Amino acid sequence: MELSLEIGPLKPELADLVVAFIAFGIVFAVLSGVLLPRIAKVLREREKAIEGGQHRAEEIRAAAERTHAEYQELLGEARHEAARLRQESAEQGAQLLAELRAEGQRQREEMLTAARTQIDADRALAEASLNQEIDALATRLAGKIVGESLEEFARDRG
Repeated sequence: MELSLEIGPLKPELADLVVAFIAFGIVFAVLSGVLLPRIAKVLREREKAIEGGQHRAEEIRAAAERTHAEYQELLGEARHEAARLRQESAEQGAQLLAELRAEGQRQREEMLTAARTQIDADRALAEASLNQEIDALATRLAGKIVGESLEEFARDRG
């Protein structure tokens, strides 16, 4: 009994087909029994590694975002503190300048008062000295006019 299969223009022999099916079965059994489980295991391990890597990457990204937020917060606080210190320095500078101006004005007034007092004292001394000179000159002039020395008369009178 001859089995005739019409498979198209190739027309393989039945023995060849049986050998091909047996060889295919052996290759399929080896692949599905040995290689496919190993391939599946490797694929699962890679998938776990990728998922673990993604999980670690997410954790690192979240930590980086937290660190960045803390940095921004600290930077904002530092800017605020710097502005406050600049304001305080400006206020202290203005206060110090006002105090120095007031002290300078007070010292100026003291110097002017002392100078006026000194001028008045010098003027009084100069007037007294000039009055004595004028009296002495007037006495000599009068003595020359009279023809006698009037210095004794001026001493008794002075």
